[in-house]
Amino acid sequence: MNHNAPLPLTHLTGSRPRVLTLAQLREHGVTASDAAERLWQQVLPGVFLLHAGPATSEERLHAALLYAGRRGGEAMITGMAALALHRFASTPPLLALSHIDVLVPGTRRLRSTGDVRIIRSHTPPRPQEVTGLPVAPVARAVADAVGQLSDAGTVRRLLSEAVRGGHCEPAAVVRELTVARLLNRPHVVDAVESLLAEGRAMAEDRLYHLVRGYDLPEPVWNVDLRLPGGPHLGGVDAYWPEHAVAVEIDTRAPRQGEDDQWSECVRKRETLERLGVTVIHITPRKLRDWPEQQAAVVRTALASSGDREPAAYLVVLPG
Repeated sequence: MNHNAPLPLTHLTGSRPRVLTLAQLREHGVTASDAAERLWQQVLPGVFLLHAGPATSEERLHAALLYAGRRGGEAMITGMAALALHRFASTPPLLALSHIDVLVPGTRRLRSTGDVRIIRSHTPPRPQEVTGLPVAPVARAVADAVGQLSDAGTVRRLLSEAVRGGHCEPAAVVRELTVARLLNRPHVVDAVESLLAEGRAMAEDRLYHLVRGYDLPEPVWNVDLRLPGGPHLGGVDAYWPEHAVAVEIDTRAPRQGEDDQWSECVRKRETLERLGVTVIHITPRKLRDWPEQQAAVVRTALASSGDREPAAYLVVLPG
């Protein structure tokens, strides 16, 4: 090939991002030596940057996906880079990241190289499209980022922003951290405890707004229920004594050694229902995304209380 003649890639080199694989270059009749003649850079094995100088953040992301083999949706951006794409304020800018984490199926034979760190998963999540790129959902991206972090403050900020920013519920984050086997690290456990407490406070606030915003009767809040002279039956987040209707916010998340907690939750519900109390479990996500529907569920339970057998008399104490 005459290197003094223009290569047939003008329409590509003028576009963004200017990143192609060697196989794509060969489809245009360009060899690796041709690329070197043009001062194009092989930024990753088999991946070329079609200009001199540093890659932009967008080009780094595209190069990482091309290296990992995006075809067939087999790779997605995860970790800190994904959180930056999800517009997290607590992550560094993309250009400041030393690595781009890419999530691939566990069967793929790929090695981390250059600024690309390969993370494998036997059951990869369905990617979300962000700025035209396949990106891991926030909960999974957080877990992949936390797996590389040892600073407790950074971990706490990431988990908090995931929930405060409305990206996902605490249970989703904890589930991914559990799958990643990160809950044996003290600084992660501490951050999770703070996350769950914050998530519960937010859910309680949403429940207050649901009751008042949809004109439901005012309940008694955060109370313990007991039989007269009898044992403690359990606490509920809201209770309507005249209707024997209770609401409990379900903030449980799958965590190690939580079988006992689940069994206790089931026992409490069964005991209250045997005593004639209607127990409504509402998740934080339902409070956030479908408040009108949850208000209708509560209103229906209150309205139908007269059709049920009278409930046992219960003592209501402050929680």
